[in-house]
Amino acid sequence: MLRIAVPNKGSLSEPASQMLREAGYRQRRGGRELVLRDEANNVEFFFLRPRDIAVYVGSGTVDVGIAGRDLLLDSGAVAVEHRALGFAGSTFRFAAPIGTCETLDDVSGKRIATAYDGLVRHYLERKGIVATVVHLDGAVESSVQLGVADMIADVVETGTTLRAAGLEVFEEPILRSEAVLIRQDGQEPEGLATLSRRLEGVLVARQYVMMDYDCRSEVLEEAAKITPGLQSPTVSSLHEDGWLAVRAMVRQNETNQVMDSLYDLGARGILVTPILACRI
Repeated sequence: MLRIAVPNKGSLSEPASQMLREAGYRQRRGGRELVLRDEANNVEFFFLRPRDIAVYVGSGTVDVGIAGRDLLLDSGAVAVEHRALGFAGSTFRFAAPIGTCETLDDVSGKRIATAYDGLVRHYLERKGIVATVVHLDGAVESSVQLGVADMIADVVETGTTLRAAGLEVFEEPILRSEAVLIRQDGQEPEGLATLSRRLEGVLVARQYVMMDYDCRSEVLEEAAKITPGLQSPTVSSLHEDGWLAVRAMVRQNETNQVMDSLYDLGARGILVTPILACRI
């Protein structure tokens, strides 16, 4: 069986399980199981602490796992990103007291508080910057006010918490993170291709809808430019001469604009349906 590690709590947990459900896999219901076997799909799920998943994958204890890119890089484990999963996006940045820092040069010689010391140290080494990294398990925003550090490096979403602590971000992001599927470096276990293909199908299904409409044959070429689909639209004749039925995949966030353009072109019977699963 393909052994898959899934976050057991935190912001990654429910979205990861939901994506796996959409990909056709069994998932726990009560949130208490630590191990779940899916005999029908020949996989076994292990629900683990998000910070530990990269370590388990890197050691070969499990075959693959779902983790944050930031947690993967911070772990130093012998594991690599196999594919991005499109959820749990975040930005990792430096922040310092307002008006005190502007560029990366201002980091040199400073004390940096973070819960991701492995990630920060690796970043500083790549940039050739010497600074002191202070490890804290959480709530790093208060470390500057308490005199533990001169600045922080942390996940930034809206920046509200930083501003409340008298901090502001500076310089470019250290990392743009999201949930990723990871595997052991140099290893592609049996069953990984199927899992990856299913997850890709979920990603595509979330981004697209299926659009059907009728149009006159003389405007087909222009309609096809509006709805090119992934390769080309499917076209079939209607009983009424001169009319065609067209079907194409359309990006979900462009649905209403596309419908308006088709209607203005003379298309009618424009219908949109969700895509629950696909293989591209």
